[in-house]
Amino acid sequence: MKRYSKPDPQADAPLFDGPSKSVRKREAQRAQALGEELIALSDVQLRELELPEVLYEAIVAARGISARGGGARQRQYIGKLMRDIDLTRVRGALAARAAAAELDAKRFQRAEQWRTRLISGGAEALAALRSAYPALDEAQWHKRLEAARREHQRTGAGGGASRELFRALRELLG
Repeated sequence: MKRYSKPDPQADAPLFDGPSKSVRKREAQRAQALGEELIALSDVQLRELELPEVLYEAIVAARGISARGGGARQRQYIGKLMRDIDLTRVRGALAARAAAAELDAKRFQRAEQWRTRLISGGAEALAALRSAYPALDEAQWHKRLEAARREHQRTGAGGGASRELFRALRELLG
């Protein structure tokens, strides 16, 4: 006589028990890379992120490690600690900081371009600046521009007057 037994529900179940090893490894590498970004932050910037105390201390300790092997182990440890916390807020804060730095760099470049244009272009460039910014005090700007142009002709490079023109441009351009 043949016996029939109930099928084992575990026998048909897939052996999948979570993300693959490759996915876990990529996540660990991303966490470690984020940890390296955190190590590069200043203490004030790091405190603003309100990280768990263990992670904060590990990051501060990593800054003091000069040995290559020890530093690598510490970064791996930071990555391991970061796997246990939600990193969306940290990534968002770092992305916002990077966006602000990029915006500041663009403002700096714009002021630098205007300064170069004003020194080399003279009255025509000042007229273009005045048309872009109608509330401009033309007499004051003409005085700044002439001082920077004389300085540039005399030394061939920028000096105090050129820096003053740049500061005024940064303030004007916002």
